[in-house]
Amino acid sequence: MRLYNTMTRTKEEFKPLKDKVVNMYVCGPTVYNYIHIGNARAFIVFDTVRRYLEYKGYTVNYVQNFTDIDDKIINRAKEENTTEKEIAERFIEEYFKDADALGIKRATVHPRATEHIDDIIEFIKILIDKGYAYVVDGNVYFETAKFKDYGKLSHKNIDELMAGARVEIDEKKKNPLDFALWKAQKPGEPAWDSPWGKGRPGWHIECSVMSTKYLGKTLDIHAGGPDLIFPHHENEIAQSEAAYDQPFSKYWMHIGYLNVNNEKMSKSKGNFFTVRELTEKYDPEVLRLFMLMAHYRSPINFSLDLLDQAKSAYERLSNAVVNLKHLVNITKDRELSDEEKDLIVKFDEYKKQFEEAMDDDFNTADAISVLFEMAKTANANLNGNSSKKLVEYILEMFLKLSDVLGLSYKNAETEIEDEEILRLIEERQKARKEKNWKLADEIRDKLKERGIILEDTPEGVRWKRIR
Repeated sequence: MRLYNTMTRTKEEFKPLKDKVVNMYVCGPTVYNYIHIGNARAFIVFDTVRRYLEYKGYTVNYVQNFTDIDDKIINRAKEENTTEKEIAERFIEEYFKDADALGIKRATVHPRATEHIDDIIEFIKILIDKGYAYVVDGNVYFETAKFKDYGKLSHKNIDELMAGARVEIDEKKKNPLDFALWKAQKPGEPAWDSPWGKGRPGWHIECSVMSTKYLGKTLDIHAGGPDLIFPHHENEIAQSEAAYDQPFSKYWMHIGYLNVNNEKMSKSKGNFFTVRELTEKYDPEVLRLFMLMAHYRSPINFSLDLLDQAKSAYERLSNAVVNLKHLVNITKDRELSDEEKDLIVKFDEYKKQFEEAMDDDFNTADAISVLFEMAKTANANLNGNSSKKLVEYILEMFLKLSDVLGLSYKNAETEIEDEEILRLIEERQKARKEKNWKLADEIRDKLKERGIILEDTPEGVRWKRIR
């Protein structure tokens, strides 16, 4: 398995520090609003990375934090005349609703910044004692000039970073690139006691503290959006390696940028989409499939037209599952013919192609193409006369590989327990064979009233529920 390492800008063979165990940290949301589709792409991609690693037999210790104290949270609390805690709790709950809908598995640990204040203070003490941090009027800053490798992730030197840094002028800093580890309390803001006075942690410090607390001083994979490379991840590296004198993460993974209608997503441009508003109109798995139909490092363009295309693609996959489940119900258990044995070999080759795509830097685009080939071959070669063993084998493989991508086809259920409905379907099939089209249409209409839609295809009849 190979993955692209942002640090080295090359694909590298994946070798975790401990055999068959992966310690992975993904920067989570700042919980002041619903997550948007840019957030969703990162969370879907790295959930898929985790799923594939687990598919390959790794134990994945997966940590994703919540930033639950931040200027945006403080501002929203003021706007709504409530507390920062209430804002954070509300949007953590809303995050889980969206993440669950998208098939994003819960992390092993979801730590919160406010629950680790003591750990953050101890970490800052280490940096001060080692001469990497300084105190000014209750604020504590990391001195970037003291860390000789600063800029190694973004591949920029200090002069370039100085020129490009969007840093507010702060006369208290020795250097514009120095960043806050601890912020002195401002009037009306929440604060905690510290050796430097009341205040709260800076943004960058929380991820270093929580990742090392739960995963160790060197991680296997640290991941996030492209906007986090600088300054967030750069600063994490500086403070973590300054504190512990060892590499912070072996591999760094970052997704490509997401634009909307070929422009940067922005509320002011009116092209801002939250996951919540889209999943009210589209199956969440359609959005997930859309995000995975391009390689994770490629920039992608989002539009409702493109999402409609993903919807059609998803329906093709889902219909293949409906058809396979139907065939499992009607086929007989018998030994495989030679042709069917050849078909199993063909599907084993599909599985190999899927794994080769995912082994090559988690190429979900190519992996999804394999699923479409599997669906096409199944539709063309399986029917009511096929061996049940063959159909079950192919269905199990298709669902297992789909699960790697987080696709469960929840709406493709075909279990019909009502004996009368089963009888009607059989009667309609008999009527069609006898060319009694009037009776067949009457039965179709009767089934539709019961919420069952029939689809007549060259491979046989399929059904699905519409309510």
